Parts: sequence; structure tokens; C-alpha cells
Amino acid sequence: MRRYGKHTDEDDVRVRPNRKGNRPRTNIRPKHEDASEGLVLTVDRGRITCLIDDRTVTAMKARELGRKSVVVGDRVMVVGDLTGAKDTLARIVRVQPRTSVLRRTADDDDPFERVVVANADQLAIVTALADPEPRPRLIDRCLVAAYDAGLTPLLVLTKSDLASPDTLLESYGALGVPYVVTNRDELADGAAADRVRERLADRITAFVGHSGVGKTTLVNSLVPARKRATGHVNAVTGRGRHTTTSALALPLPDDRGWVIDTPGVRSFGLHHVDPSRVIQAFPDLVPGTEGCPRACSHDEPDCALDQWVADGHADPARLYSLRRLLATRERREGD
Repeated sequence: MRRYGKHTDEDDVRVRPNRKGNRPRTNIRPKHEDASEGLVLTVDRGRITCLIDDRTVTAMKARELGRKSVVVGDRVMVVGDLTGAKDTLARIVRVQPRTSVLRRTADDDDPFERVVVANADQLAIVTALADPEPRPRLIDRCLVAAYDAGLTPLLVLTKSDLASPDTLLESYGALGVPYVVTNRDELADGAAADRVRERLADRITAFVGHSGVGKTTLVNSLVPARKRATGHVNAVTGRGRHTTTSALALPLPDDRGWVIDTPGVRSFGLHHVDPSRVIQAFPDLVPGTEGCPRACSHDEPDCALDQWVADGHADPARLYSLRRLLATRERREGD
């Protein structure tokens, strides 16, 4: 064993090597004061495309974000190479506070939430009137998710050349949901896009709907510069095939707003929804809940809303619509 005397130099000192070859850990994190703000356009297998000024930059999450998710619509702070050049990669170091979050779960008994989009202020629920047949229960669930997230719902009915929209619109009349009806000829000549675009002006609108309803076809007509792949409805099953595999934010012409095309959904779980937030979308019924018992589900024998409506303070159809939406958590889409 070597022993050191009083007169040793640095060459005589034995230093334990760092096998990992990295720097020692520290609790001090950089503040990234020079970070630039960007808008998340799409997320694909860990690579995040952001719009920074007029450039698209590919980035990845920084380690300090941990498990915090980054989704389409997020406002993020980005550092690193922001040129947008090929084969460059920046880092997202912060996610700005979200103004709204649209969530869904895989099923009603699934406790794990999936954030669909962030910072949207309108939800366009796209459904075909035929080929495939409309699914009112799925529409109801999307409405509940919109009200829970604080988004304004918009009902977009496609393929009116195949079936009349009257029956479906009548069932949602009491909700007062704005709607646009389109057909395939109007999509071809651009008339449908013009009408829908009026509803999207100066808003960030997320488009949802199950496969085959013409959602991506409509988005392509709204943003002609960016064509996404579209599919067809299976003649045997009556279902569409998923052609949109990831959400994508696209700017409307003349910077009049944003549309976010999302993958087609087969289910829209509502495990995360607090029923007490849904009633906030019915301001004419909210005062009537003051006499409700604590934790009232608003569908109980002693619910005060029954007397409120009986006294003429609100339309009975509105109370029926509220209860129908609240009941969607206990019903599956196919019921």
C-alpha cells in the first residue's frame, strides 16, 4: 500500500474515476431566461414540432419536465437550435399555463386521462348524417367533455345529400348548440368551407369525430395548403379507417384562427368528468340548484330543479337535455 509523505504533488493524488462520464448532480436548475416561446403543432413519437415566429422547429422534452405531458396547442418555452434546419433538435424547458384542456379516457372505468388538445376555445363535433350512421351517444359525450373543459361546442353535420339533418337537430335544439350542415357537393366547390370558416374565425377549434365522417376532408378544404390523407367507409362494417394518426394544428388562411385535426375516435370515456361542472353550461338552470341537497346528481327525486322548472323559470326541455348528458357516464355509446 502506497503511503504519501508531506511533500506530494497533484500527480501523486489518486482520484476515483467517474465511470458514467457525466457531471456531478446539482439541485440548481438553469432559468433559461433566453428561451423563446413556441406553439406545439404536432407530437410524434417523442418529437415535437413547434412554431416559433415563422419557423417550424423540431424539439424534445427537457429532462427537468419529468412526466409532464406536452400536447398539441401547448405554449412552450424552447432553447437550443431554433433555426429549424434539417437534423437540428431543440429542447422544451417549460410548458406555459393552459387556458383549457380537453381530456378523454379510453373508457368510463379507465382512471387514466388522455389530454387531447390544450388551449382550444371551441370544439367542433363532426358527424355524418349517413354512411356511417350518426351516433348520438358519442355526440352527447363530446358535448359533456366540451362543457367540462369550458369549450364552446359546434355541431358540424356532413353528407346532408344522403340524409336529412332535421331529426338530429331537433334532439339538440334545446341545448342551443350552434351548427353547420354541409354536403359533398359543397365540400367540392368550397361553399361548405366558407360557411364553416365563419364559425372558426379568431378561434382555436379542435375537430373531433369518429372515423369516416369526413372530418379530415373538411379540414383539408378549410386549409387547402395542407392536405392530409383521407380514407373511406368500410361497406361491410360501416366504419371508417383511421387515416389521421396524430393531432395537427393548422392555421386558417389570413391567420383568422387555428384548426386542430385529431385522430378519429371510437369511444370517448368520461371517467374524469365532474358532473357539477357540466351544469355550468346551463346558466338558466344554475339558480335552481341552490335548493338541491348536498352532492345532488340533479337526477334524484328531491332535486330542486324539478320544482324550478315547474314554476316556469326554465324550459323543461333544457332540464331533460341536462339529465340526458349527465347520464352519458352511465351509458356506452352504442346503447
